[in-house]
Amino acid sequence: MAEKTAPFAAFEWLIAWRYLRARRAEGGVSVMTWISLIGITLAVAALIVTLAVRAGFREEFVDTILGANAHVTLWSSERTDEAGVKIRGFADYEALAARVAEVPGVERAAPLIRGQVMVSDGERSVGADLYGISPEELAKIPRIGVGSDSIGDIDQFPEGIALGSVLARDLGVVVGDRVRVITLNGPKTAMGVSPRTKAYEVVYIFTAGRYDIDKVRMYMPFTEAQSFLNREGFADEIEIIVQDPEKVDDYVLPILNAAGPEANPWTWRDSAGSFLRALDIEDNVMFLILSILVLIASLNIVSGLIMLVKNKGRDIGILRTMGLSQGSILRVFFICGAVTGVIGTLAGLALGCLVALNVDQVMAGIAWINGSPVWDASVRGIYSLPAKLQADDVISAVALALGLSFSVTVLPARRAARMDPVEALRNE
Repeated sequence: MAEKTAPFAAFEWLIAWRYLRARRAEGGVSVMTWISLIGITLAVAALIVTLAVRAGFREEFVDTILGANAHVTLWSSERTDEAGVKIRGFADYEALAARVAEVPGVERAAPLIRGQVMVSDGERSVGADLYGISPEELAKIPRIGVGSDSIGDIDQFPEGIALGSVLARDLGVVVGDRVRVITLNGPKTAMGVSPRTKAYEVVYIFTAGRYDIDKVRMYMPFTEAQSFLNREGFADEIEIIVQDPEKVDDYVLPILNAAGPEANPWTWRDSAGSFLRALDIEDNVMFLILSILVLIASLNIVSGLIMLVKNKGRDIGILRTMGLSQGSILRVFFICGAVTGVIGTLAGLALGCLVALNVDQVMAGIAWINGSPVWDASVRGIYSLPAKLQADDVISAVALALGLSFSVTVLPARRAARMDPVEALRNE
């Protein structure tokens, strides 16, 4: 009894390799093979680069939120005091911040003054969001305080103000210049509330990494902001930083229990949640679209194999009469398609990783060719296109490409295996 050969034996690989490298004049399909390989390479590279940019953009966006804003903000509802005057804010802000700071997982809690002002330097005037904060707390903000991308001396903050870099640029000021800050919530007179104007020296200019923050934000010492905005004895908000901002919802209830019934929470997920959800939807859609692109590239393998099977009909008939089983024929042509898919996937993996790791240089090259910047921070929010290669994304792209390549190869390989050797030789 003849000994049965093991699957994917050496002779099956040898036959497949001869078919792959055969010229078209010899009945090969080298041109179609190259088209399939290039298509899969570009599709896999595009998928990997897209996934890397998606991950990098999301990480940079979240980092700028967490690095320049409170993770949880407590604000007070409007209420009426004993004199019947409507007030909003925390009168016992120091004690409140101390209680909240003792909650497990809370790294710091600080009172904050918030207001809308106009900042002017000569003929230039722009609106700004004024934040009143203590110098010690300002220095602790990762994207704004000590160690951030900044100009000036943060130790001089008690004697002046801090501006976002885009705000300073729009005003045309540098460290050491003086600007006028104007608020409508000024002194109370018999005729009502009049505007208040005061000049401050710019001692610190920061770049938080988000265009919308750098364009409108300014900081003023807490006590000075209280006086300037008529908030003596009150704090508008309590700014809270937690250890694990990704689990910020777990901290809300303990913080509220410590703060009391007057406090209302607002987390970073509340402010950025809709944008993050939009990013998730966009990510899923982009993955689906690029998966279809990989599928289309993989279908080129089918075209090549169908042509190969047609050209090698006589060879199939001879091999069958020599004793090769249907399984051996199937595996020979499966190897032809699978090798193309594997080589294309590996090439796409290398190309995609190379582009993702050098995305800044790629963008600079595109800008040079285009003659103008292709990344507008005022539209995109962040200043550059980030990319972050993640093992899960790379594995997903490679698994998708290999899975599709192997799947589409089966059908033409089965067609070759089921070919009647007598009919194949008769047609030749």
